[in-house]
Amino acid sequence: MSELKNKKLFLLDMDGTIYLDNDLFDGTLDFLSYVKKIGGRYIFLTNNSSKSVDKYIEKLASLGITATADDFLTSTDATILYLKKKTYKKIYAFGTTSFKEQLRAAGLPITDKLEDDIDCLCMGFDTELAFQKLEDACILLNRGVDYIATNPDWVCPTWYGYVPDCGSVSWMLNKATGRSPIFIGKPEPTMALLAMEKTGYGKEETALFGDRLYTDIACGVAAGISTVFVLSGEGTMKDVEESETKPEFIYENIRVITDELTR
Repeated sequence: MSELKNKKLFLLDMDGTIYLDNDLFDGTLDFLSYVKKIGGRYIFLTNNSSKSVDKYIEKLASLGITATADDFLTSTDATILYLKKKTYKKIYAFGTTSFKEQLRAAGLPITDKLEDDIDCLCMGFDTELAFQKLEDACILLNRGVDYIATNPDWVCPTWYGYVPDCGSVSWMLNKATGRSPIFIGKPEPTMALLAMEKTGYGKEETALFGDRLYTDIACGVAAGISTVFVLSGEGTMKDVEESETKPEFIYENIRVITDELTR
């Protein structure tokens, strides 16, 4: 814990780490206050591409957390950066209305209809999923278009358990077409590296907190920063025992972390 007390930049996964669905975890507000008190900075990192940053600001406000757009980095942000480095004629956006709006706002050539000149399929976590999108995706993948996905998460946590996330849908499409996407969000180090670049903090000053080994912790390891695994979401100690990806620190929840940091 003494090493965590030297950190200044805290990269926080959200669902399963600081809240679950619409329930804020005990200790979250105290943790955020601690970071401000030491003159540090926190950035919310999320693989969930179904919502815009504006929606996340509203959600956190409903939970008692005041945040601005500058406090977030999403897998959609990282995906936009990736797509802007390409020269696609037309990109089929497989995702929510919010997801499509974000891609359009970034100046990308987006469509949500099957057209002849589409050369890329870009998929996000889709809470508005319909069979027509699956059929369109299969047609496009069989044509050989480039295939990009925001994140590989198998599930998204809810108050009643889990729902299929982007990784599960991509697995389904793989069974239908034999194609797998290039994943952009965590576990790739891009989001963590962007956060450090954005804030000016170095790797030795940064720690990433999350509840998934295969995305959150793997992202931190790939970025060369400290990792904190919490058992308040999807991941379990059994996962730690069975995975080659090992977190630097393991805690039951953010309350325990906050109590130790402020003791």
